[in-house]
Amino acid sequence: MIPELARPSVCMRDSKRVEGVIQAMQQAGTSTLQVISDFDMTLTRFSYNGKRCPTCHNILDNSKLISKECKEKLKDLLNTYYPIEIDSGLSAEEKLPLMVEWWTKAHALLVQQKIRKDLLSLVVRESDARLREGYRLFFDCLQEHSIPLLIFSAGIGDVLEEVIRQAGVFHPNVKVFSNYMDFDERGTLQAFKGQLIHIYNKREGALLNSSHFKELRARPNVLLLGDSLGDLTMADGVYGMENILKIGYLNDKVEERKESYLKAYDIVLERDETMNVANAILLQITGGQ
Repeated sequence: MIPELARPSVCMRDSKRVEGVIQAMQQAGTSTLQVISDFDMTLTRFSYNGKRCPTCHNILDNSKLISKECKEKLKDLLNTYYPIEIDSGLSAEEKLPLMVEWWTKAHALLVQQKIRKDLLSLVVRESDARLREGYRLFFDCLQEHSIPLLIFSAGIGDVLEEVIRQAGVFHPNVKVFSNYMDFDERGTLQAFKGQLIHIYNKREGALLNSSHFKELRARPNVLLLGDSLGDLTMADGVYGMENILKIGYLNDKVEERKESYLKAYDIVLERDETMNVANAILLQITGGQ
């Protein structure tokens, strides 16, 4: 057993299965592995020193690029829809139209702000965005072993990329599926590109990007990291899946949601602000080289 899996913040429904999957992945080798991860509150911290850390949307919402009036409207949306997102009493089907409503309204408000592309790096630099402790080992280990990392996010791709670029870990093996801004010739936000990716349609996003998974068909072993039940479908486009190990960060409303997370994820991390468990598993699979 990997020592990190015995920590108090780690819960598993079936530890024997987890050990078996890790062993199978180790025997199959790094050339058969791919990693698929959510971004906000999965690769980034949920809180730091008792204060909530921002998501990609929050980074923009809290910035100087957004008017006071717009900030208030975005906050109202958050207060309306976030409780719905984490309500364990509602099914994904019930939440779906409301999540679409939230993202659509938020994006429309952002477009009205005429956000300039050249100011995004400054906004990220001035924000409280924080990747989880141990992020460098995670990104560097994957890069070193040429293991593809797909970051699948309902956030804003332009902001997400800037966060990992400024952290020095936007390596060539990283690919991002997210909501990207569409800027006009003057570099001003005029719309969002393509189909909206939100927390409950990642399966469709996975299937729409089938060419990415086709390229990786020699990698049937998947390490999946998420923080919501909607993240579990991110690997639905994977060809000929052999083994999947699902790690879920349970950041908020822990007692209320623990049971549903344990049913869905192989490993549940309660209020864990680090990448320690994922890193320990990666080091085990890659032979700790």
